[in-house]
Amino acid sequence: MQIELKPLQLSDAETLYEFFQKLPASENGKNNRAHGLSKEDFAKWVQSEIDSSQGKNLKPGYVPGTTYVMYVDGTPVGVSNLRHYLNENLQKDGGHIGTHILPEYRGRGFGNIIKLETLKKAKEMGINPALVFNHDDNVPAWRTSEKLGGKLESINIVNGVKLRKYVIDTSKL
Repeated sequence: MQIELKPLQLSDAETLYEFFQKLPASENGKNNRAHGLSKEDFAKWVQSEIDSSQGKNLKPGYVPGTTYVMYVDGTPVGVSNLRHYLNENLQKDGGHIGTHILPEYRGRGFGNIIKLETLKKAKEMGINPALVFNHDDNVPAWRTSEKLGGKLESINIVNGVKLRKYVIDTSKL
C-alpha cells in the first residue's frame, strides 16, 4: 500500500472535484467548504487554499494553513489542514490540525495515518507542540490523538459542543 500526503494543487482540481463532493459538508466540527461548489467555483476554492498556505488574501481572523490530500495507491481517501500558527481563538477551539476521511474508508486506520503524516508536516514547520481538538463523541478521532502521544489538556464546552483539547509533542515523532 502506497501512502502519499500531497498539498492541494490547482493541477489536481479536476481530479479532486468528485472527492470533495463525496466528503460530508459538515461533520464532527470539520467543514468541507468545497462541498456543493460548481467545478468553476471549486477551482477558485482550490486557488484560495493555495493562497492561504502562502499567507495571501487571508480573511480577518484567519491564519495561514496548508490543505493536504492523502492518497492511498493513487486514490484520494482523506484531507487534512495544517494551520501554520494559532491565534487566540484557534487556541481555544480550533487547533493546528483537522482531518477528514471519506466515509467508505473509515475504520481502516487511515485516520491514524493522515493525522500522523500531518503532524510530521507540523514538525517540519517547527510547530511544537501541536494542538488538536476532537469532539468528545468522536471516539475514533480522540483515540487517534492519544495513540499519537497526545496529552489531554482539557475538556470544554464550546458553542454547545464538548471538545477534547490535546497537546502533542511533535519532537517525538
